[in-house]
Amino acid sequence: MKKSISYLPKRKQEDLIFLVCEIRKRLPQAEMIILFGSYATGKYVVYDERVEFGVPTSFMSDYDILVVTSGITDRDAGKILDNVDDVYYKDPDFQTPVQFINDDIKALNRQLEEGRYFYTQLKKEGVILYDSGRFKLSRRRKLNFKEIQQQAQEYFDEKFENAQNKLLMVQFAYEKGLYKEAIFNLHQTCENLYYAIRLAFTLKSNKQHNLAKLSASVKRYSKELANVFPRNNAEEERLFMLLKRAYVEARYNPDFVVTKEDIDAVLPKVEMLRDITRSICEQRIKEYGDMV
Repeated sequence: MKKSISYLPKRKQEDLIFLVCEIRKRLPQAEMIILFGSYATGKYVVYDERVEFGVPTSFMSDYDILVVTSGITDRDAGKILDNVDDVYYKDPDFQTPVQFINDDIKALNRQLEEGRYFYTQLKKEGVILYDSGRFKLSRRRKLNFKEIQQQAQEYFDEKFENAQNKLLMVQFAYEKGLYKEAIFNLHQTCENLYYAIRLAFTLKSNKQHNLAKLSASVKRYSKELANVFPRNNAEEERLFMLLKRAYVEARYNPDFVVTKEDIDAVLPKVEMLRDITRSICEQRIKEYGDMV
């Protein structure tokens, strides 16, 4: 991991130095403080203001900070970090937001040894802001098939449950005639199902909302997936693009039109994706077990 934030503007460096000082003062059990995310990779947005579909919106990247501790529960450490939040924010509308996560060093090293995708990426791209020097971060080891099966099952269960919950929200919105809400939650259902496939087959994923890219990333795992959104005529293309655009436009574009007939056409496709996802992921997880 990198150890310098000299690439950041002076004001950002000052913010991070202040946060590190406050964490160390209030949380002596902090062993490491690690910057990750967009400010670690240099892909951050300082401030962006635009009008989307007539609605003014603004965005700024967060400081994502992992605080690694020993000798204190995650819950107690989290309460202390909430206090650091309170001290830091003086003008929340204009300050760079900060998001803390905290982990015990033993738990973190276990995640790294097992190659958990979030933590391995964090270790690869993160910047050490503070290190007590008392602990080392573990290296990823080769997993046996029982461990691979366990991880794949955990990831699948989480994402598939998310997808099922989104479908419940689709049904509620549909019954109320809220078709823009319904199409947005159909998009979210698909997103979680595609994540479930990627994680079950590779144990890793990255944040992605573009359904075209997500569907392309999993198509090699089953020929059946091509039948969900065939896009082989004008109507199939329209329905897929309606679903793809829903992530943004269902929330921000007042002129985005979705009809009952659209939902009636898209819902069976998403249910087909759900059934294929369950089938191929369960088969893949079983194969891991057969290799034990």
